[in-house]
Amino acid sequence: MISPLPPAAVFILGALLIPFFKGHLRRIVMLALPVLAFINLIHLPLGDSWVVPFLGQELVLARIDRLSLVFGYIFILIGLISTIYALHVEETLQNVAGALYTGSALGVVFAGDFFSFFIFWELLTVFCVQLIWARRTRLSMGAGYRYLLFHAAGGLILLAGIVMRVHHTGSIEFGLIGLNGPGSLLIFLGLGINCAWPFVHTWLSDAYPEATITGTIFLSAFTTKAAVYALARAYPGTEALIYIGAAMAGFPIFFAVIENDLRRVLAYSLINQVGFMVCGIGIGTQLAINGAVAHAFNDVLFKGLLFMTMGAVMYRTGKINATDIGGLYRTMPLTCIFCIIGAASISAFPLFSGFVSKSMVMDAAGGEHLRLVWFILLFASAGVFHHAGIKIPYFAFFSHDSGLRPKEAPLHMLLAMGLAAFLCIFIGSFPQYLYSILPFQPVGYEPYTVPHVLAQTQILFFSALAFALLLLSGIYPAEIRCVNLDADWFYRKGGRFFYGLMDTVFNNVNRVCDQWLAKGVTGGINRFCRNAPVRISWWLLMPFYRLGKHAAEKSRHYAQTIKAAVENGVVPIGLSAAVSGLFVLLLFFLN
Repeated sequence: MISPLPPAAVFILGALLIPFFKGHLRRIVMLALPVLAFINLIHLPLGDSWVVPFLGQELVLARIDRLSLVFGYIFILIGLISTIYALHVEETLQNVAGALYTGSALGVVFAGDFFSFFIFWELLTVFCVQLIWARRTRLSMGAGYRYLLFHAAGGLILLAGIVMRVHHTGSIEFGLIGLNGPGSLLIFLGLGINCAWPFVHTWLSDAYPEATITGTIFLSAFTTKAAVYALARAYPGTEALIYIGAAMAGFPIFFAVIENDLRRVLAYSLINQVGFMVCGIGIGTQLAINGAVAHAFNDVLFKGLLFMTMGAVMYRTGKINATDIGGLYRTMPLTCIFCIIGAASISAFPLFSGFVSKSMVMDAAGGEHLRLVWFILLFASAGVFHHAGIKIPYFAFFSHDSGLRPKEAPLHMLLAMGLAAFLCIFIGSFPQYLYSILPFQPVGYEPYTVPHVLAQTQILFFSALAFALLLLSGIYPAEIRCVNLDADWFYRKGGRFFYGLMDTVFNNVNRVCDQWLAKGVTGGINRFCRNAPVRISWWLLMPFYRLGKHAAEKSRHYAQTIKAAVENGVVPIGLSAAVSGLFVLLLFFLN
C-alpha cells in the first residue's frame, strides 16, 4: 500500500502537472486534486507523520488532530467547490495559483513546526497575489502591491517572533504559545495582520474586490481562516483577542452599509464574521473554541456562496456596483435563490448554517459574563443581516430595474453554488454532523431551543423592519458612486507626507553636498591632481630657472613644455632626475 503524502503535497504536486494538460484533461486533473487530497487525508493516522530531521530539530509536515482536521476538511471541500466554479477559466496562471494556494493553506494547517509553518504561511501570500494580479487592471495591480507590502511586513514580524521564540525555548515546535514574552507578542502581531485586525484590515477590503471573479472565492476561504486556525492553536484563551474580535465584529458594519461595490460589502462582512471567531478563541472555553471553529467552517461555505453569486452577476453583466445593477431576478433566478440562501446563512436564520455556530460564540460570551462583548456581538448579528442578509440580494436582484437582462450563470457555476447552498441548509438542519468533528467532544450544545429560536427570530424581524423603515423614509444611506475612506487613508497620506519630507530634507542635503563636495572640493582636488606634476616641478625648479638673462621668458617656455609633456604622458628624464634629487636632498636635511 502506498504511504499517504503530507496533506499539502497532493495540491502542490498536482499543480505542477496542470500546465502539461489542456481542455477537458486539465479540468479532470483539477477536479481530481481535491478528491485525491481528501482520500489521502483520511488515511493519515492521528498524531505526527512525515517527521523529517532538520538541523538537530524535527520538521512535522502532517500533524493530525481534531483541530487541524476540521480546517483540513473545509479547505479541501472549498477547493473542490471553487474548482468547479472556475472550470471555464483556461488561464494557466490562475489554475496553478489556485491549486498552490489551496495546498499552502493545507500546509499551514497541518504544520507541526515553525519552519514549515512559516514557509507555507509566506506561500499563501505569493499565490494569493497572483490571483489578484491575474485580473490585469490598474486597480488590481495597485491592490496586489499593497497586499504584498502588508503581508511582507507581517511575515517579517512573524519571522522575528519565531526566531526569538526558538532562541528562548530551543524548540521549533508550533503549538500553544500564549502571550509570555517579546517573541510571542511578535508572533501574535504577525498572525493578526493576516487575520485582518482593526487598522491593519484594509488589505482585505482593498484587494479582495479587485481579484479575478474566481480568484476571490479562493481568497475568501484561506488567508483569514488559516490565521484563525493559527490563533486557535497558539493563543486560545488570550484575553486581548476577546476585545479585538468584538471590534472586528462591530466596525465593518458601518463601512458595509455605505459601500456601493457589492464585493467590497462582502469583504467587510468577512472581517465582521472573522471577528466572531477571534472573540471565541479569546474567550477560550471549550464551547467558545468549538463555536469559533464551527463558524469558520460555515463561513467558508456561506461567504464563498455569496462571493460566487456576486461573481456570477459580474461575469454576466460586467458590473458589480449596487447603482449599476438591479432587477436581475428576472433572468438569473437560480443565482438569486442561491444568494438568498447565502444571505440567510450568514444572517443566522434558523435551519441555516450560521444559526448553529454563531450562537455558540455568543452563548460562550454570555456564560462568561462578558456583557459588553455580548452586546457588541448582538449588534453585529443585527448589522450583518442589514448589509449581507438584505443589502446584497436586494440591490443585486431587486431594488430598481437596471434594464439589464443577462443570461443565467453557466451550468458549472450553478453546480458550485448549488453544492454550497445545499451544505448551508444541511448543516443548519442537522448540526450534529458538524458538531461531531469539532475539537472538543462531546459538544453538549443544543441550538434549537425555544428561547434561542425566538430570540434570533426577533433580532431578524426587527432588523428587517428597521431596514424597511429607513429605506422608505429616505434615511437609509443612498447607494452612490464614490470612494469611501478607511483607516488606510491615514497611513497612505502619512506615507506620502513622510516620503515628501524625506525627499525635501535628504535630496536638498544631497544637492548641497553635490554642489560643495562633489563639484567643489572634490572637483578642485581633481583639477589640482591633474596638473600636480607640472605645478610641483615648477615650484621646485622655479628658483633655478629665474636666474640669469631672459629668465622670465625661459621659465614660461619651460612651464609650457613641462605641461605638454605631462599631458602626453611623457616627462623629461632630466626633470624626473632633478625632482628626485631635490626630494632626496630634502629628506637629508629633515633627518
